[in-house]
Amino acid sequence: MKFSRATFWALVILIPFSFGFITSVTDNFFEISKNLDIFGHLYREINSTYVEDTDPEQLMRTGIDAMLQSLDPYTNFISEGEAEDLRFLSTGQYAGVGAVVGRQGDRILIMEPYRGYPADEAGLQAGDEIVGIDGKPVSGADMEVGEVRDRLRGKVGTDLSLTIRQADGTLREVALTRARIKVDNVPYYGMVDEHVGYVKLTGFTQDAGQELEKAIRDLRQEQPDLQGLVLDLRNNPGGRLDEAVRIANTFIPQGEVIVETHGRMDASHRVHRAQRAAVEETLPLVVLINQGSASASEIVAGAIQDLDRGVIVGRRSFGKGLVQNIRPLIYNTQVKVTTAKYYTPSGRCIQAINYAERHRDGSVHRIPDSLRTSFLTRNGRTVFDGGGIEPDVEVAVPEWPAAVEALDVKGLIFDFATRFVNSHPQPADARTFALAEEDYEAFLAFVASKPFSYETQADRELQELKKTVAEEAYSDLLTEELTALEAQLAREKSQDLNRHKELIVRLLEREIARRYFYMPGEIQADFDEDPELNEALRLLRSPERYREILAGR
Repeated sequence: MKFSRATFWALVILIPFSFGFITSVTDNFFEISKNLDIFGHLYREINSTYVEDTDPEQLMRTGIDAMLQSLDPYTNFISEGEAEDLRFLSTGQYAGVGAVVGRQGDRILIMEPYRGYPADEAGLQAGDEIVGIDGKPVSGADMEVGEVRDRLRGKVGTDLSLTIRQADGTLREVALTRARIKVDNVPYYGMVDEHVGYVKLTGFTQDAGQELEKAIRDLRQEQPDLQGLVLDLRNNPGGRLDEAVRIANTFIPQGEVIVETHGRMDASHRVHRAQRAAVEETLPLVVLINQGSASASEIVAGAIQDLDRGVIVGRRSFGKGLVQNIRPLIYNTQVKVTTAKYYTPSGRCIQAINYAERHRDGSVHRIPDSLRTSFLTRNGRTVFDGGGIEPDVEVAVPEWPAAVEALDVKGLIFDFATRFVNSHPQPADARTFALAEEDYEAFLAFVASKPFSYETQADRELQELKKTVAEEAYSDLLTEELTALEAQLAREKSQDLNRHKELIVRLLEREIARRYFYMPGEIQADFDEDPELNEALRLLRSPERYREILAGR
């Protein structure tokens, strides 16, 4: 087996960066040199003597990934073949057909075509199954979604052919030409009511700040008497730091500190200020966050909160206060490495997990509330570090019941929406679209025709009770009671789809609206039933309460 010199030297370059070699050469040189020498000898020995043939590249990648995983989940090695994914995360652009693909059982499906791009223009729809690419079969049983996605991507202007199985079972050949795809950071903006605007921000890739500024200016043009704005950062995982600063600057005046970063290297100590005049410096603002709001989203929400520029509504954010930079390595490889922590204007770091302090088994833990430090906003309100951004107004959103979760996971809501749009005309608009009673009955019949089952907490506890009864030799005494209880539970579960009808109808309406009107339709369909958005509207319609919250009263 030949020794892979390229992969060995990739690790030689990678390890210095991971252990802070740049900043402490003299202190760590001996330990680094010794351990590299040990690793090199070990690697050669394994490749030459292990009982089975080894894949040197895969072996090295496993070692690299394990090493970086011991630091934190965000420090990652990026091979030459993964560079396109990195560019997409940074720019929001890639070359392909413009469709989200996913797995459902053994099927690889079009989950969402992007409006105006090749897949959409060719008539591909959500729910179409990809069964072939360029004459080669595709099967969810044998292929990962990432492999299918990679085959759909390629150079701009190149052609490919898809074999599609439509919802009715018809096979269709579709010829496509790859194009440059740009995924918008702002998929929707509009007026929620006569005086309040709404902007959905889903990413922080290149030009996110420009997209937000354009959205706000368009809302101003549509409604000169704009009296409030909702910026929705829910489930936004973050992205570029410079775009986060620009987005915060949209509402924060020039010269104000938005975020600071501090790390081991001198270059990591930076103060990021608002560089230009704010687009909307005084417009009442509510920012929506939840547990899926992370990183750049938390920079924006933290700056808005600390400077008392707006009110944060929703649920506590994720708690990612770490900054990553991309460092080039050799052979067109790179490393995304955590270089600093960021601090909001009040001086707090909202990182929720301390990866430097691990349990004996290697696991990590969230910083307990008892160890969190308090800080003050511009107006003297108390905020805390170490656990994400806590909203000024918390909105409790209950978890989905087991039956609803199962409907979603098994794709039954998705599949029924596919069937629905193929048999119903497009409604007038997404916001007023409502599922008819007969349509819900059709959904129940559709679910009944499928092998649908799920386990509740009551199921698990009943099984545990039966096990305990058997272990303690009470089975003969309690058999009838347990059987009756099991039957009663089954009867109650049979009513779950009616018991949770309101939530299920809401999810169906969102999915169906998305098929007709793309992502903007999904957002608009939920306007009137969204508890966090409705709380934001109540707040913006009550100027006195809005001012009291920011004043800390």
